[in-house]
Amino acid sequence: MAEKNNNMVSEKVPFETALDRAGFGLYSYIMTSLAGFAIISFACVVYASTIIVPSSACELETTTSQQGLLAAGPVVGSTLGGIMWGYLADTRGRRKMILVGLLGGITFNLIAAISVNWVMLMIFQFIASLFASGMYSMSMSLLSESVPMAKRNLVVLLVSSIFMLSQGLMAALAIPIIPLRFSHYLPALDIYWNSWRTLLVVYSVPSIVTFIWMLFMKESPKFVYVKGDEDRAIEILKTIHRVNNLRSKEELAVSGLIQEVSATSGPSSTKDQIVPLFKTPLLKYTLIMITLFTFQQVGAFLVWLPTIADQFVRILQSGEDSDLTMCGIIAMEAPVDLDAVPCALNETSLLMVLGVGAVHSLINIVLSMAIGKTGRRNMVLVVTTLCGVSGILVNLVPNAIGSAVLFVVLSTGIVVIGFYTAIIVALFPTHLRALAIALPMTFGRIGTFASIQILNLMFANSCDAGFYLFASLFASSAIIASFLPDDRRLQRAAPAPEIKEENIEETNEN
Repeated sequence: MAEKNNNMVSEKVPFETALDRAGFGLYSYIMTSLAGFAIISFACVVYASTIIVPSSACELETTTSQQGLLAAGPVVGSTLGGIMWGYLADTRGRRKMILVGLLGGITFNLIAAISVNWVMLMIFQFIASLFASGMYSMSMSLLSESVPMAKRNLVVLLVSSIFMLSQGLMAALAIPIIPLRFSHYLPALDIYWNSWRTLLVVYSVPSIVTFIWMLFMKESPKFVYVKGDEDRAIEILKTIHRVNNLRSKEELAVSGLIQEVSATSGPSSTKDQIVPLFKTPLLKYTLIMITLFTFQQVGAFLVWLPTIADQFVRILQSGEDSDLTMCGIIAMEAPVDLDAVPCALNETSLLMVLGVGAVHSLINIVLSMAIGKTGRRNMVLVVTTLCGVSGILVNLVPNAIGSAVLFVVLSTGIVVIGFYTAIIVALFPTHLRALAIALPMTFGRIGTFASIQILNLMFANSCDAGFYLFASLFASSAIIASFLPDDRRLQRAAPAPEIKEENIEETNEN
């Protein structure tokens, strides 16, 4: 019996079983941390405009409409690039395309720091975001395909928590830099090197660290296997096992991988890559996830969060108008601090942005701990309903602090992005997964681009209606999500298959 068990361990097994035997250890922790860093890199490029736009307003002399375009430019870049990177990651490799995206993002973000006018800043931030746009979907795919199925949901949600904190981390980086008063004239460019340009360079640092770190990591073993290179996939699995079990001298005893239905050489054209998403049985899930990401427009409010927080803090510090609603705060002329650096965001408001990010991250971790019992779909139903209703009530509470609390609850709805991503990872096959994540996110970013412009106008003309519209849209996501399967049943139905002794004997006979 012992010999049979020994043979069972050393014979061919399904990929998921092999990955499970590779274990969850040091390599898994490193990959999870790296994915988190990649998400921070993505945020620092795509969402840098949330802090750079108001900080650069004085030097670049931007109008309100120009600031709206500057804020939306990176969103457009991330929208246009999302599907492209999803396709490239599914056909060329997750790790390789992450490296290309990081290198492009670093280069153009640094060039944006020497912009001579707002148009140049918008164009180069757009291009930088185009390169960075696939970082979320590609890093999530690489991570989820490098850890055992039992831990997959956990690591995806942990990295999502880092994403929730990313805007707060950006604010933390801005706090010591933005208030600085230095200004050095660069005659070759006819610009002044100052704090906001320095901050833009600092926002490239996470991408540089991620790029160097990624050079030492392996490609997704599942991607390599699906592409038909079984030997290389086994070598990667053995490396993962070796790093996960540093104290053990035992090698991963897997001689081969049993061919699965989905393990093919992969699609040969864009059509073959996209069409399966819009055919049964995946069509229903594709349409649901596209709708959910499109209705998730909390991100549009978060783009304006630093500006809103700055307005809120300045008014509260004046000691007046504490009975205002959120729209009342946005509409009021904030008192001018003569001692502050012109156009610099208030340090307290940046701390508030950090605090909001920390709250989002903490809530995401708490919800992730409970998700095993409730299921991702059911958690989405609760979060979208609660946060959507809070957004509707924001301007019905005539108290600045009470209204701000409801606004923070509304903004917490951003946590559903992690749940949506985990749902996609569970529902879609490997060879379509990166594109399956990127496609709905692209529709969500198109919606965010439109929402930023709409909110910019509505904050000035019909602020209350803006909250009612987008909060109601978000709350209605609960109805759409109810058509998804209960993922608790999916988890029970899809454990890594065990290899019975009879099957091994049959394999040996063949």
